[in-house]
Amino acid sequence: MIRVTVWNEFYHEREMDNVKAIYPEGIHKTIADFLGKEDDIEVRTATLIEENCGLSDEILENTDVLIWWGHCHHDEVPDELVAKIRDEVLKGMGMIFLHSAHHSKPFKALMGTSCNLSWRDGESERVWVVDPGHPIAQGINKYFEIPQEEMYGEPFGIPEPDKLVFIGWYGSGEVFRSGCCYRRENGRIFYFQPGHEANPTYHIPEVQTVIKNAVRWAAPVYRAKELVCPMVKAPGQE
Repeated sequence: MIRVTVWNEFYHEREMDNVKAIYPEGIHKTIADFLGKEDDIEVRTATLIEENCGLSDEILENTDVLIWWGHCHHDEVPDELVAKIRDEVLKGMGMIFLHSAHHSKPFKALMGTSCNLSWRDGESERVWVVDPGHPIAQGINKYFEIPQEEMYGEPFGIPEPDKLVFIGWYGSGEVFRSGCCYRRENGRIFYFQPGHEANPTYHIPEVQTVIKNAVRWAAPVYRAKELVCPMVKAPGQE
């Protein structure tokens, strides 16, 4: 079983009626519900409003893939927790960042760049598959449509992706690197752009397929017990 934790700030759904109407139990619960229907995935949720942001040391150590959705409360995530998340990824935990998590502390810590972009509310988006052989693109046609999504535009201040799986194209003409894969030491990272809270993006079947595929791709192949830089003896030395 792939042990997944879905993390969410869980503020918009409690404070904004239009968001609550789309995600009455929170974005995290919607994502957890469709992931939980998979035979090979075991899922839990965590939110910013819980003690320790819902992410104790025990939970992090027993999470194979951490999914992160954040927006207006990035600064409320403690730096100590960010360092723990970064280290777990370096050990081998997989991580999926969704939509405005591009400005989250964990994403910036793992990218080492500003992660800035341009944005605008309210556009149609066509998500193009640019690497059809990639595991995350399986089950997706050449493209899929999102009727209404927040526009994210280039330049996107991230390191060059190891693999670019999707490019988003908007009705006004902007394009954006919408599906980016990275390796950081032993851990795999996927950034996926769609998912503005005021739109029902996570109810779209293709979006759900991408996230399910990403979970399986990001699941650890190897996970170190600790991060060490030891002095070792040469072979044959006592």
